[in-house]
Amino acid sequence: MTDATAHSPAPLRDVTHRRVLKIAIPIVLSNATVPILGAVDTGVVGQIGLAAPIGAVGIGAVILTAVYWMFGFLRMGTTGLAAQAAGQGDRAEVAALLTRVLMIGFGAGLLIILGQGLIFRAGFALSPASAEVETLAQNYMSIRIWSAPAAIALYGITGWLIAQERTRAVLVLQIWMNLINILLDLWFVLGLDWGVSGVASATVIAEWSGLAMGLWLCRAAFRVPAWRDWARVFDKVRLIRMMRVNSDILIRSFLLQGIVMSFLFLGADFGDVTLAANQVLIQFLEITAHALDGFAFAAEALVGQAMGARSPAHLRRGALLTSFWGLVVCGGLSLAIWLGGPSLIDLMADVPPVQAEARTYLPWLIAVPVLGLAAFMLDGVFIGATRTADMRNMMVLSALVYLGAVLVLVPIWGNHGLWAALLVSFIARGLTLGWRYPALERAAA
Repeated sequence: MTDATAHSPAPLRDVTHRRVLKIAIPIVLSNATVPILGAVDTGVVGQIGLAAPIGAVGIGAVILTAVYWMFGFLRMGTTGLAAQAAGQGDRAEVAALLTRVLMIGFGAGLLIILGQGLIFRAGFALSPASAEVETLAQNYMSIRIWSAPAAIALYGITGWLIAQERTRAVLVLQIWMNLINILLDLWFVLGLDWGVSGVASATVIAEWSGLAMGLWLCRAAFRVPAWRDWARVFDKVRLIRMMRVNSDILIRSFLLQGIVMSFLFLGADFGDVTLAANQVLIQFLEITAHALDGFAFAAEALVGQAMGARSPAHLRRGALLTSFWGLVVCGGLSLAIWLGGPSLIDLMADVPPVQAEARTYLPWLIAVPVLGLAAFMLDGVFIGATRTADMRNMMVLSALVYLGAVLVLVPIWGNHGLWAALLVSFIARGLTLGWRYPALERAAA
């Protein structure tokens, strides 16, 4: 197959409510399975009857998740680039892009394996624990780290599938890995009495089996000869564009994570009870983000395809319909937090002072879904359009606005001021990205 035959643009399909929901719902369901795995890991280790193994798995998982998270840009960048290639009808580039992201995932994973000693020391310096917990955690991580290439490559595979609206495949992949992990957890820990090593081994096998399943789900790409067309795979222009997109997303993600982490650290200044209350309430923010992911991912795919096909009308409709459903979800979440928030707080924290403190700040969480909608949805729009420099720059502005709000509001209102500053950062991100949106439509034209 020549490059010309692989590049034959087809008319874009209409963007409909049904199409948006078909993309979004599997992602929402997939996200809903994520907390289940963590709960099973904790529950299985808890059957050992000792506190140290629970803490070891918790610390080990947090350290490795933080390291892997640094490569999360691979998911977002791949979605935008692959969606645009699909919109152009460039099947050769879609296939070659999969090869690139797999190579990046394997390469990054190998570097992590080689640098594991430094990673472990840095992790324990930031999260010190007792000698027993650190020993068990190091044992856990020294096993689990061998699946780093698979775990990072799966970011790219997930983004590649989303770009082509194959979110059911993403759901299948997530369920497959969770089932393998849970079954092996039960066998290795409760059946074979492997303890912490059993939990780590189960995760390693689940992630490598997930990679195998992911490659099978992507098998159509390997029927296009361009997947091993090394001149195309290593094309300098395409590699530079990919590096630029991914580096912009990485900077943006670091700044966003910095805002969230500083929020938690600053909350510690108000005492243990307030810190605990903030930790409970931040879970509501996580729920909102996970619920909106499906519609933000739908925006990435639809906007990316429209950008590749040079269709501003499809781009605008994709952005509007995904945002409409995002608004429906946000309205429902705000109502649910208002009505059920106190009960959920009681369920999450069985400590009366923490419960009372969390209720004091609950109104901020009722406002989060609606006030944060624009930021969440426009992130998806700009990722799909690969206007990542705008995302990076607007995130810098939003971080500065957050810093200013913290300096002004926290001395006056205390923890209320801290929550207000966090919401101001979401509003600033939405407004600044909205300001740049017209330029995005002009670029599509």
